[in-house]
This record gives sequence, C-alpha cells and structure tokens, in this order.
Amino acid sequence: MKPGYLNLHKSGELGSRSLRAMSLLSDCNVCPHACGVNRLLGTAGKCFSGELPIVASYSRHMGEEPVISGYNGAGNIFFGNCNLKCIYCQNHEISQDRKTDCCREIGFERLAEIMLELQSSGCHNIGLVSPSHFVPQILKSLDIAAGQGLELPLIWNSNGYDSLQSLHLLDGVIDIYLPDFKYGNDDYALAYSKAPCYFSIAGAAITEMHRQMKGDFIIGADGVLKRGMIVRHLVLPNDLAESENIFKFLAENIGTNIRISLMSQYYPVHNANREILLSRKITGREYEKAVELLHRYGLTQGWIQELESCDYYRPQFIANRDNPFGN
Repeated sequence: MKPGYLNLHKSGELGSRSLRAMSLLSDCNVCPHACGVNRLLGTAGKCFSGELPIVASYSRHMGEEPVISGYNGAGNIFFGNCNLKCIYCQNHEISQDRKTDCCREIGFERLAEIMLELQSSGCHNIGLVSPSHFVPQILKSLDIAAGQGLELPLIWNSNGYDSLQSLHLLDGVIDIYLPDFKYGNDDYALAYSKAPCYFSIAGAAITEMHRQMKGDFIIGADGVLKRGMIVRHLVLPNDLAESENIFKFLAENIGTNIRISLMSQYYPVHNANREILLSRKITGREYEKAVELLHRYGLTQGWIQELESCDYYRPQFIANRDNPFGN
C-alpha cells in the first residue's frame, strides 16, 4: 500500500497544510507548551528552535520493534531541542544540547534530501524522532520529498506531548504512530521532564492518533508494518511512571487491541543521578509487576523488552553521530 501523504501531495493538500502549519510559528502553539513566541523571527521558546528544522543525527536503526526495523532498518531522523527535558534522557547528547543544536539547522530542501537518502539506502520507513516542535518544517520538507520520489511509510516517533492542532494537520500524512506514554502522574512529569499536564495531554494525543489509524495494523508481505500504531512505555524505578494509570487509561479509552511496547532499557544517565529515586536501573521485580499489570488490563498484544536491555541499549551520539547505535 502507498503512504497516505502521496495522495495529499498530488492533490495539493499537503502543500496547503504546510502553509497553515508554518503560520503557527508566528505565535507558536505547535506543541502543548504554546509559548506564543515568533519563531519566524528567531525568538526562542521552550524548544529554543526557530523557523528551520534542526537535525541532530540521521541513520539506519535496527533496534526498533521487529515490525519497524525489519531486515533493513528504520531510517531515523533525530530532531534536536526536544520539547521535553527529561533528566534521564538516553538521547540527551542530541536532544538537550541547544548550544550545539543551533549549529545544526538545515534548510527544508536538505531535510527532504535526507529522507530520500534514507530511502536510497534501503530503509523500510522514515522515522521522525522527537518531531513534535517541528511539525510545520516536516510538512514543508515532506511535500518537497514526495515530489522527488519519496514513497516510504512515515513514522511519528514522539514523546506523546503533542498538540491536537498539530495532530489534525498530520491526519492522513502519518502512516505509523509510535508515541511514548511516559507518565501516569502529572507531578512526576513536571518534576522529571518539565511537562505540565502530561498525562491528560498525552492521553488526548494518543486517543487522536488511534482515531486516525481507525484500528488498522497492516503488515506487508516483508513482515514490516505499513500502517498502524504502537504505544511505548518505559518502566521507571520506584514506579515513577505510575504505569498502572497508563495501562488503565489505554484499556478503557483505546481498547485492549492496542499494541504496547514495554521497555526495560532505563538506566541512570544525564542528570538522573541527582534524583535518588531515579539513580538506579529497574529491578526484576519492578519489571515483572509492570508485565503483570499489562495482563491484568488485557493489554497482551505487542512486545516486552528483555530486562537486560538497559545494559546494551546505550546510544553514542557524540562518539559516532552517523551510527550512534553501532548498526
């Protein structure tokens, strides 16, 4: 099946949406922070990003869920200046280094070229990682890339802190939604990620993503996902994610057919050691409890990461920005 954005490009709707999205930058409310700054004039809001996209890294990635990575990998594009500020971020070298990221602004044409380069390298899809604050720039670049032959499924790999307004602009554009659902407690989200009202905002965003997918989960003959949705959840030590609230919300508001990717790869990195409750890896019992809760709420479809993942999932963006995962 062809990606949805191709028909939108052909009809001119993709170009129209990119223009509408770009206008949001003058009084920015692209993401839920709604800073109200004029990014077209270079005024900095919480994401410290302006009119142009910031690409911190891009590469083939073999470490996603099997239906995403397949046998040739996902073509991931990592955007800089994430709109969350998680003190334990495993990608902090590129997501929270604004002094370096400001030098990695690129033009819309260059972002389109990167998408096409990843397609030419044989990747199964284009993964947009930490994209929530760059919706206008992505739409504009995608319209260019679609006109030059891009035809891979597009993945929205966000932290879940997405605005409904931006998601409406992405309706029919995104083929695969791959959001995190990080916290079931707003106090922890604010303390550890500077994300006000995270639980309600992410819940509404994920509900909208599910609406757009219409329950589809389509895997091609090559075993790779073409259209659908997977919700990721990272288990934190001392239940700081309040996982049960998340599972309960998904079961009651989305349904038990939703695919969950439960992740154990947490390890204390970046500024996590400053918080005693985050200063260790999760225990086997903590992870077992999360798995038990998944089953209690009937969320049995998806993937459960091995507990030992925290020992080998350690990207090295500074040492090797072109191949941070050692693929």
